[in-house]
Amino acid sequence: MSEPRPFLVGIAGGSGSGKSTLVGALTAILGADRVGTLSHEAYYCDRRELPAAQRSTLPYDAPEAVDTELFLEHLAALRAGRAVQPPRYCFSTHRRIGVGAPLEPRPIVLVDGVLLLHDPRVRALLDLTIFLEVPDAARLSRRTAGGVDDDTRTRRSPLSVHDAIVRGSHARYVEPTKPLADLVLLNVGRLDRLAEIAASVILDRVERRARGAAA
Repeated sequence: MSEPRPFLVGIAGGSGSGKSTLVGALTAILGADRVGTLSHEAYYCDRRELPAAQRSTLPYDAPEAVDTELFLEHLAALRAGRAVQPPRYCFSTHRRIGVGAPLEPRPIVLVDGVLLLHDPRVRALLDLTIFLEVPDAARLSRRTAGGVDDDTRTRRSPLSVHDAIVRGSHARYVEPTKPLADLVLLNVGRLDRLAEIAASVILDRVERRARGAAA
C-alpha cells in the first residue's frame, strides 16, 4: 500500500502577524519528524539586474515580486511526494544566493507567506489554509521590535517601509485573502493557544482524509 501524499497547510497573514512563530509552534506540537516547512518568501524574484538603490524601493509585498511559477512547480512536486530545493533569498541585497537544503515530502508540510493565498492556483494545491489576523498597530509594533517574522527590510527602516509600502500592499493584496482561508485565527494573545487550535484542526483533517481514502 502506497504512502499517503503530504498534507499541505498554508499559513498566511500580514507582515508581523506571527506566521513564522506559528510554524515553529506547530512543528513542536505535531513533531519535527512528521513536519516539513516551506517559506513563500524564499521565492522572491532575483533583482540583481537592477541598481541596489532601486531594488530597495520595489514593492515586495505585491504578487509580481514572487516567482509564482517556480513556487507552483515546487508545491506540485511536494504533493506528488517528490523532494524540492527552494531558492535562498537575501533581503539585504534583494538577490538570490543559490538554493537551500532539499525539502523532503514529510506527512505534513507547513507553507507560510504574506501573499500565499493571493493566487488561486496556489490555494488549489493546499489542503488547509489558515490566516492569522492581527490589528495593524500590533503588526507594526512587532515589525519594529524585530521579534516576529524575520524581515531585514523591516528591521532596517520599519516605519518608513510599513507606511510607504507595506500598509498599502496589505490592504490591496493580503487582507482580501482572509475570507478565502479555511480558518482565521486572531493573534492578539498567547500564540501557543492558537497553535493548539490549529494543530487540532490539522490532525482532524489528516484523519478525515485517511478515512476517506480507506473507504
